[in-house]
This record gives sequence, structure tokens and C-alpha cells, in this order.
Amino acid sequence: MMEKLRNPKNVKTISLIVAAIFVIGCFTLAMSAGGFGSSVASAASSESAIGVVDYQVLVSQSPQLEQVRSDMQKAIAETRREFDNNSQNMNEEEKERYYRQMQERLATKEKELMDPVLTGINDTIKKIAEKKGLKVVVDKSTVVYGGTDITDEVAKALQNPKK
Repeated sequence: MMEKLRNPKNVKTISLIVAAIFVIGCFTLAMSAGGFGSSVASAASSESAIGVVDYQVLVSQSPQLEQVRSDMQKAIAETRREFDNNSQNMNEEEKERYYRQMQERLATKEKELMDPVLTGINDTIKKIAEKKGLKVVVDKSTVVYGGTDITDEVAKALQNPKK
């Protein structure tokens, strides 16, 4: 058996057979998952079950973002003062290590401030998607074609959260 596998002609034949089986399997899976036997109406309804949002726009237009920026500027200024005061008697290596600790602390603070904003955006997206009967919502930057854009509706809902 091993002798047959050493022959390049046999290896090529086996590789082609495996590749053909793989391609046929993928095609069969695509045919069954794609529902080629169903009507055009169901294809149209499955497309409309996908929503898209421009997540960057939603974050940049978030009403809480200005407060997050303000709080981060205060934290940065406070951290800078703390670094300047505490690092005066440190050598370069100690300063660098301390600086990295300060950066990590600022990153944690930013995450702490941004988490509620992102959670609010995600909750609003989910609410709008459920209202419109969308099964999936993806970021607009990943979509080449299709989908129902709900960015404006989500942005309006974020601006007026009581509605």
C-alpha cells in the first residue's frame, strides 16, 4: 500500500478524487442550505431578514459620547499629573514601566466609560431589529450588497430614548 502512495501518479489521482468529493459535498450543502427548491418570495424575505448598521456613525452620534470624552480628558490630565509627580526620581526603565501601567489604567477607564454607551447602542439595535423582523444585523462595513439599513432609525432612537 505504501509503495502505491509513493508513486506520484497515484497520489495525484487520489488527490483529485478527494477534491472532487469535497467540491460535490460543498455544492450539495450549498444547494440544500440555499433552498434552491423554494420560491423567489422566500429568497426575498430571507434577504430582508438581514439588517445593517454603520456602527461608527452610531458611536460618533451617541449622546453620551461627549460626556465620555470629557471624563477621559479629565482622567488623562489627572494621570499625567500623577505620572509627573511620581516619576521624578525614577530612572528611564522605571518610568517606562510606570508609563505602561498608567496607559493600562487609562485603557481600563475608557472601557469602563464606553461599555454603557456600546451596550445602549446594541440594545437599541436589537429593539429596532426585532420591531422590523430582522434576524441578523451586521456592520455596514462588512456588507458588499443588500440588507436593510437601520442606522438612521437606531440613531434617532438613541437621541430620543423614551420613544
